[in-house]
Amino acid sequence: MGRLDTSGLFYMDLFGREEGLESLLLVINPYSYGGLIDGMDRLVIAVYNRPPQREVEHWMWGETRIQANRVTLDGVEKWITSGERKGVVQWILEGDVLFDRNGYLEDLRRRLTDWPAELKERKILCEFAKFTRTYLQAKEDLKNGQLLDSYSNMLSALHHWADISLIEEGMHPELTVWVQMRRVNPGIYKLYEELTTSAETLEQRIQLVLLACEFSVLTKMRSSCALLLRIISSREEPWSVSELQKHPELDGLQLDLSIVLQKLVMRGYLREIVKSLRETGLGMMEIRYGVAYTD
Repeated sequence: MGRLDTSGLFYMDLFGREEGLESLLLVINPYSYGGLIDGMDRLVIAVYNRPPQREVEHWMWGETRIQANRVTLDGVEKWITSGERKGVVQWILEGDVLFDRNGYLEDLRRRLTDWPAELKERKILCEFAKFTRTYLQAKEDLKNGQLLDSYSNMLSALHHWADISLIEEGMHPELTVWVQMRRVNPGIYKLYEELTTSAETLEQRIQLVLLACEFSVLTKMRSSCALLLRIISSREEPWSVSELQKHPELDGLQLDLSIVLQKLVMRGYLREIVKSLRETGLGMMEIRYGVAYTD
């Protein structure tokens, strides 16, 4: 495979004739990315301006195993914002660009390097929602005596908390997030050590980290939800959940909006406004959300 593989001509021949192709990226270092590309030797990401017919394919050429991922432009943005595909930032920043019709990958690399405020806000909001969901689930599991489930969810909550901390520092969370955290935020790393290696009982360890998470939710809520609060405050009329989900800045995010809204209401940052649903004729009321009154 040799020269064709490393030059990219082989892959251009495979994808170059496909309609709607915008960009083509090749990841060729199996030692650095092996775990990220599902055990394959090569990863090719083909980006299209229309939905592709096939999203994932596995090929073999000689002794080389290749994974081909086809994705839309919007799909790549969702991967990055939601954290759905671990390693995608590394792929984009360090992979070989074989084709870039309108400079999409070049622009994306610039945005990932510069970390614009709007991208940070979207990622932090997503991570905060996941953090809140997993820590609350850990709390519920502990209450019900499900210690192992509580421990698992507590680990997930700490991971999301760590991601928030790294993003706030202008860093991209990597798979080796705890190596990063040991340097960036020793406090969160210490909680991770307490949960995983402390001599206390499992229940005591979970309770300790839960207290820290609850304090973090209170202190980080306003800054982590800045994007959502700004959207809701952008008009006087209160918002329905469906309106918020369809907002251009939130559309497509893997975001547990309901739990975030309820937390913001409980904290006093938002207020609930009920509106009659006349069309049902059953006395049903719709809950809408607006900014809380301030003195």
